[in-house]
Amino acid sequence: MKKDLGVIPAVYPMPVLMVAAYDADGKVNVMNVAWGQICDEDKLILFIGEGKKTWLNIKESRAFTVALADRDHLVEADFFGIASGNKISDKFERTGFHAVKSDKVNAPVIEEFPVVMECELLDFLDTEYVSGVVGKIVNVKAEESVLNEKGKIDPRLTGALMYDEFTQSYHVTGDRVGKAFGDGIPLLNK
Repeated sequence: MKKDLGVIPAVYPMPVLMVAAYDADGKVNVMNVAWGQICDEDKLILFIGEGKKTWLNIKESRAFTVALADRDHLVEADFFGIASGNKISDKFERTGFHAVKSDKVNAPVIEEFPVVMECELLDFLDTEYVSGVVGKIVNVKAEESVLNEKGKIDPRLTGALMYDEFTQSYHVTGDRVGKAFGDGIPLLNK
């Protein structure tokens, strides 16, 4: 029997995404976003509130990068979520991380994270109920250490973090348990 828990954001897992953009002076800011998702083959949406430092930077630069946070950089990833770029001017520098300018968009690529999507700003969504940033993925970069023998990203090798809203904790991706678009086929033929 199910027990009523009230209203909670009961979606699991949620990706831990590191969103980076330059400000008008070329300074790097990174924020931790768990409320983001792919919304088309080459598009993603990030639910970032208007006025956040990264939101303002994206508005200014019209570009951003989205990296998958990983187990090896959990402390810094969490810091990027709890520290405000509007209040801490040396937020990025405090981590000791390194950034290089993307060769595809006007945004920083954080070298420490193994997988990064380089994105152009498509639109801002601003309704009574949602504030979001929609981006077009123009390229994905990945460290060779997270690629399988076929040159594809292997989630088990990334150590990618997932956010658990239920317990406010981080987890990492696990073992493969099935084949998408394949395991359900026997039920089609029933």
